[in-house]
Amino acid sequence: MEHDVTLIATLAAGLGLALLMGLAASRVRLPPLVGYLLAGVIVGPSTPGFVADVALSQQLAEMGVILLMFGVGLHFSFDELLSVRRIAVPGALVQIAVATLLGVLLSRAWGWSLGAGLVFGLALSVASTVVLLRALEDRGLLKTLNGSIAVGWLVVEDLAMVIALVVLPAIASALGGSSGEAAGSVWIAIATTLASVALFVALMLLVGRRMIPWFLWQVSGVGSRELFTLAVIAVGLGIAYGAAVLFGVSFALGAFFAGVVMGESAFSHRAAQESLPFRDAFSVLFFVAVGMLFDPRVLLQQPLQVLAVVGVVMIGKTAAAFLIVMAFRYPLNTALTVSASLAQIGEFSFILAALGVAYGLLLPAAQTLIVAGALISIALNPLLFHAIEPAHRWLRRHSERARRAEMRDDPLSQLPTEVRPERLTGHVVLVGYGRVGRRIGGALRERGVPFVVAEWNREVVSRLRAEGLLAVSGDAGDASVLIQAHVARARILVIASPDTSRARGMLDIARRLNPHVQTVVRTHSDEEAELMRAEKVDRVFMGEHELAMGMIQDVLGRFPAAPSDAA
Repeated sequence: MEHDVTLIATLAAGLGLALLMGLAASRVRLPPLVGYLLAGVIVGPSTPGFVADVALSQQLAEMGVILLMFGVGLHFSFDELLSVRRIAVPGALVQIAVATLLGVLLSRAWGWSLGAGLVFGLALSVASTVVLLRALEDRGLLKTLNGSIAVGWLVVEDLAMVIALVVLPAIASALGGSSGEAAGSVWIAIATTLASVALFVALMLLVGRRMIPWFLWQVSGVGSRELFTLAVIAVGLGIAYGAAVLFGVSFALGAFFAGVVMGESAFSHRAAQESLPFRDAFSVLFFVAVGMLFDPRVLLQQPLQVLAVVGVVMIGKTAAAFLIVMAFRYPLNTALTVSASLAQIGEFSFILAALGVAYGLLLPAAQTLIVAGALISIALNPLLFHAIEPAHRWLRRHSERARRAEMRDDPLSQLPTEVRPERLTGHVVLVGYGRVGRRIGGALRERGVPFVVAEWNREVVSRLRAEGLLAVSGDAGDASVLIQAHVARARILVIASPDTSRARGMLDIARRLNPHVQTVVRTHSDEEAELMRAEKVDRVFMGEHELAMGMIQDVLGRFPAAPSDAA
């Protein structure tokens, strides 16, 4: 009896070749994802030999996007999302507008129509979900302020693209396409989309927050690990599919909100661990699927056009995002990280391009250029992340005077002038005011201990000042920020931010300004804790260790003390 083994063949070829090419890329000091992309090119229809099922690969890649966004949602919270809305919303919208304009200008220079230029520009404006999140996770940036801004920016981009996908069919004929609905229905389509998204978010907040944790509790009570894993995957995929079918929301956005809601429950950590192998495997298939869409002949037939597309994605978008973040007076490191995160395109770009071709707005050649731009930008994106630190050092060295002038003009970067210096003697400098920092700050406030918060998030600093607390905005790895926090007269420096990779720089600056300052640092692993102890930190706290010690003390406290042996 014959069997259809298309799925098995696609998985075997995709994952097997991705493993080999990923290892080969690592051997020559390239990111493994470059190998995954090459594996897709090899099994794609544009190269000789075995050809995997392209349509099936795209569905498997969509699974990777869903699971990855679901995992990000598990570690995210609405508070973090709302805390960066003032930069993420206008930043994403302005960056989309700039990239779209660059795409229109480029396409008009090639003689394309305005409609083709709009679709082309929109396709170049939206970053790849998988690439951005993988880059942040690999570098431990996902839970930092930089990561929160980038993810918030990504969510806004996804929402904008959802609206674009709904509106495009309505305006296709007005833009010169071969088909489309009446142009007068555009505003109705926008209003309907916004109402659907709002209804979905409301249901997740009002119903999902109660039902999902309750459901997982029931499954957990059975005591079966397989059932719990199945429940986590089923909830993530089910909500993503339902969001797309019932509310017109993208799979990725639906999965993200499903993860956010599940992250509010007590099972968030376990759910993240159970879904991790699936996320990793299917995210690899995403890169393989991108490679399958690439036709290498375009590099020989249209090299200048490909170079121009890559320039818009990796230079135009990057410069726009960098200037936007700097305009909001965030630290230089934040601007570099966010702009590097967005310097690529991916899944939404392919969907927009396919829709543009279907409605006669784009030629297939334009779709090929978009795919080429996606593959090259994804392959080169890790190099931008490696360039962040050298660029940071170079820019700071060559713009020290401009940075000082900016600080003088920025009221949030320095304490109010009415703060008397004697009030800030023997105080605590608290770096980071996230979940951990808020608890520390609350305890210090209750005890009447004076403290100054050093925090990157300007909205948090503004809110703290409104509450009458002392706070300065900026990167505590910058000496000027700790100087403004008067660390020279502080008694204790508490580093509560999750970005421990920058803690060593903060410690060095603080000790040069105040050799007698006591230091308390938060870490995430035994390796980080050992590094901090090597830096002569007075007290190092690691989450799992402190939790275990607290539980041990509670358990032992329930037993009577053992009688001492007679002398």
